[in-house]
Amino acid sequence: MLVYVDGAFVPIEQAGVSVFDHGVLYGDGVFEGIRAYNGRVFRLEQHLRRLYDSIKATMLPMPLTRDEMGEIVLESLRRNGLKDAYIRLVVTRGVGDLGLDPAKCKEPSVFCIAGEIALYPPHYYSQGLELTTAATRRTQADALDPRIKTLNYMNNLFAKIEGKSAGSPEAVMLNAQGYVVECTTENLFYARRGRLFTPPKYVGALEGITRGAVIDLAKEAGIAVVEQPFTRFDLYTADECFVTGTGAEIVPVVKVDGRVVGNGIPGEMTRKLTEAFKALARSTGTPIYSL
Repeated sequence: MLVYVDGAFVPIEQAGVSVFDHGVLYGDGVFEGIRAYNGRVFRLEQHLRRLYDSIKATMLPMPLTRDEMGEIVLESLRRNGLKDAYIRLVVTRGVGDLGLDPAKCKEPSVFCIAGEIALYPPHYYSQGLELTTAATRRTQADALDPRIKTLNYMNNLFAKIEGKSAGSPEAVMLNAQGYVVECTTENLFYARRGRLFTPPKYVGALEGITRGAVIDLAKEAGIAVVEQPFTRFDLYTADECFVTGTGAEIVPVVKVDGRVVGNGIPGEMTRKLTEAFKALARSTGTPIYSL
């Protein structure tokens, strides 16, 4: 496997960053997780827009243009002969010293990894996930806006550990007001009486790319989509529930905090949206190779 690191493609065994990189020392950096399907990169422009929004919000100096960053993603796939892949694109503040001062970092570091990912075993997609609510609350926007995809994921990791300790592969995260925000690495949806609900971005939810695609597909199918705050009660009493993410795609949820969702099996709306998403992902996107 070849990995892009600061202007060069090197074997993974030779790829590395300095121990003085502030991404390592302080989590000072941002990233994007991107997917390629059937020789196309899914919604590359949206991923790059979100990456550069994070770069701007964190005041990271960035000499590369969006087009140049997009070419790094595409060339990473070409160099590894990939048509279906997961891509991790990372920008750190760069090498500094042991102090916190970002001005000590002279230039950012960029690396890109293209490979495979399998967040959940296949049976979760057919049988559904069980979720547990984490005690750890989602970081508030006045502390660190969750819409910025930073390298500091300790907030999410604490919640993930709580879920795993409770026997669940994933955990629900709430904000300080007790509203459902998302899971540790996925957005969250529930269906009730033919309508689809998801937390709005202002409660602390990430502006997920897969989330956006699902909302578009639902509207095209004539399903009313409601973005509004809700509590765990709404998940407990939902007809269906599922999570979405670049790595996970769409995974049905059949139990939350011990309460069975709907009839305890993946629902019809979830199934139809999953099929529609798969068709969309495999037929659209930025071509990796010349057509």
